[in-house]
Amino acid sequence: MNKQELISTIKNKNSFLCVGLDPELEKLPPHLLSEKNPVLEFNKQIIDATHDLCVAYKPNTAFYESMGENGWSTLHETVDYIPQDLFTIADAKRGDIGNTSKMYAKAFLENMGFDAITVAPYMGKDSITPFLSYENKWAIVLALTSNEGSIDFQKIEDSKHTKLYEQVLNTSKNWGTDENMMYVVGATRAEDLENIRKIIPTHFLLVPGVGAQGGSLEDVCKYGMTDEIGLLINSSRGIMYASKEKDFAQQARKEAKKLQEEMKIYLDKRFG
Repeated sequence: MNKQELISTIKNKNSFLCVGLDPELEKLPPHLLSEKNPVLEFNKQIIDATHDLCVAYKPNTAFYESMGENGWSTLHETVDYIPQDLFTIADAKRGDIGNTSKMYAKAFLENMGFDAITVAPYMGKDSITPFLSYENKWAIVLALTSNEGSIDFQKIEDSKHTKLYEQVLNTSKNWGTDENMMYVVGATRAEDLENIRKIIPTHFLLVPGVGAQGGSLEDVCKYGMTDEIGLLINSSRGIMYASKEKDFAQQARKEAKKLQEEMKIYLDKRFG
């Protein structure tokens, strides 16, 4: 999916919601455990209940890798089940020497058909460029994350008081374009978005942390939205685990609907 197609999808749906698909067996509704593949059934029902309210899905590959061979099969089947007109993100956080990254890119962007993959820039340009060689595919680079330990490195300043995450943005933005690169910026770091937009004014941002982690959608939109929207807001736990009862999918839809309706308000304010 290219940038204009993504923007059109967002405008048509009045939504820039990305639903995370990070299933943990012990957190699934108990009645699903009798299914042949409880995780796949769970994912399918979540997708059925939310696909008209979101523009993207983001499976975190760790939750599937942890299940071994069956987990990889479940990930494949989940991606295949997602409607073709929605954006798919492999939250894999890969990034290695060039020939290894080339294989990761082939695995997720070619063989599994994801539209995008999250990548770690620590090893530099040659670890990221293999992900940028696919037409209408995206590398989503970790920039400023919302986890507690992010301050260990990401905000370290050099002698010119430039923070490390700012160096990552300034350097990596030239590796690709706003047509094939996005950045991960945590919603709990919304106060930094204004500064981030000075460095990358037109790139899309994938923003986790709204809802369960305490991030404010209003603040993210205030400081991060662009004339081309420029945002994908991810919600995982707040939607997936809205209920452990048999109505879990309906409750997931209610939570997704709340976010979508709030997003429409901010879109209307910005674009009329």
